Amino acid sequence: MSASVLYDAPGPKALVRNRIYAVVGTVVIAALLVVSVLRLADKGHLAPEMWDIFNYAGIRQNIADALLATLKAFGLAAIGSLVLGVLLAVGRLSDHKPVRWAATTFIELFRSLPLLITIYAIWVGFLTDHSMWALAAGLSVYNGCVQAEVLRAGVNAVPRGQSEAAYALGMRKTQVMVTVLMPQAIRSMLPTIISQLVVTLKDTSLGFIILYPELLQTARLIASNTLVNGQYPYVSTITVVGTIYIVLCLLLSSLATWIEKRGRRAKTGIAVAPAVQAPGTIDATAGTFGTNADGAGGAGGADTGTEGAGGAGVTKD
Repeated sequence: MSASVLYDAPGPKALVRNRIYAVVGTVVIAALLVVSVLRLADKGHLAPEMWDIFNYAGIRQNIADALLATLKAFGLAAIGSLVLGVLLAVGRLSDHKPVRWAATTFIELFRSLPLLITIYAIWVGFLTDHSMWALAAGLSVYNGCVQAEVLRAGVNAVPRGQSEAAYALGMRKTQVMVTVLMPQAIRSMLPTIISQLVVTLKDTSLGFIILYPELLQTARLIASNTLVNGQYPYVSTITVVGTIYIVLCLLLSSLATWIEKRGRRAKTGIAVAPAVQAPGTIDATAGTFGTNADGAGGAGGADTGTEGAGGAGVTKD
């Protein structure tokens, strides 16, 4: 019976027990889903009229505008968090103590604060009339701190010999960081960076607290202002908007997976020229003399059992 790094491999009895647990758990989850669907159906949330509201051009246009607003905030936050992350990572790795302490304090402070508080504080204190910029700034600050730690881990993972070799060539610390360490750190941590961008995309839903018309805020307004059969279509609206979030996050996750697989692929773009045998040397694999470009000096080497005109033959036992 083989053993794993984290736990011992299960035996025959444990395998049977695990299968029983899996079947029972699946049945319980399926039963809960069925009960939930039946309750929603009894209350009329699954009626066709609840879903027919998305056939109206006005509602579809509201959702499209909310999707565009979400992508705008996400784009600004993604760029801001990456730029801030690089700056904070470089500051965290600086040899100057004031710079290192300032970067460390900033990272630890805003990583400890709830993101909702950061967004609300920026909106109230600085950007009351610009909710999109307040949301993007709050997301950039928090996710920039996280990206800084990711990049710092990537830089520390680069073999020390590479930086030492760069210093031996006379490069300054800034040159070593920009041309040697940071490119390798970004390449190795790129899947993690993109995964954090997925978190940034989902966190745009916190814009409802500052009344930014992103997807969640628009879904709340649509559901609360549309009356169907005496009920508000919260279930159908949340389902549609949630599906949009899932699709966007899956696209970013697929991008991270593709980049990770591409990074593991060996590069074969540089062709290596075949080795040329020097004239007058013996090829141990073929038992022949090397020839020059004119073909002279090896006429007798074509027959490995006899002597040729161009030199002594090589005889095999």
